[in-house]
Amino acid sequence: MIRKIGWVVMTVFAAIIAAYAIAVLVVPTMRAPFLQQRFMTMPLAATLHLAGAAVALVVGPLQHNSRLRGRFLNLHRWTGRAYVLAVLFGGAAAFRLATVAQGGLPAQVGFGLLAVLWLLATGQAYRSIRAGDRNSHRRWMTRSYALTFAAVTLRIYLPLSQVVGMPFEPAYQTIAWLCWVPNLLLAEWLILRLPAMAGTERGAVVAA
Repeated sequence: MIRKIGWVVMTVFAAIIAAYAIAVLVVPTMRAPFLQQRFMTMPLAATLHLAGAAVALVVGPLQHNSRLRGRFLNLHRWTGRAYVLAVLFGGAAAFRLATVAQGGLPAQVGFGLLAVLWLLATGQAYRSIRAGDRNSHRRWMTRSYALTFAAVTLRIYLPLSQVVGMPFEPAYQTIAWLCWVPNLLLAEWLILRLPAMAGTERGAVVAA
């Protein structure tokens, strides 16, 4: 029951942030000043990052639902491919955007490392399932979505930092790390707790 509630909460938050990303893409007046600047100077990177992150946020929870995996295996495979492509484009664009992130070097390194690990974790998940290693695939997908979910935690911590009166720049430098490091630590804790998948389990198959 607790796991089901956690999945629902995660899915709802992910859907809200994904909807926001799509709205920012299609309604320019919703863009904050720094986003307006990014769209002016790096329109392709900004577009790919927002679109890729939105798709990954929505698809990820579906991939982690064992009941859906078991009942709709082919759908799981195709949405898995969509997730990998979304991270590929969104992560590459995120790395480019990280080089000019607000907050200077601490924020740039934090967001840049997030982008690199996001790409690596997703790539490892894809390689694992192609090799038929479902246990490894499941672990790497857990890590990958923990990094995807940084888009949500970022937007939780930012307003909280303003509510408690932190200056924007030091807050942003901290959140560039805080939005994903705890997520990844939680993912590792979950990986240690979750039982290994049986060799005959049909779940967690991205590609045939």
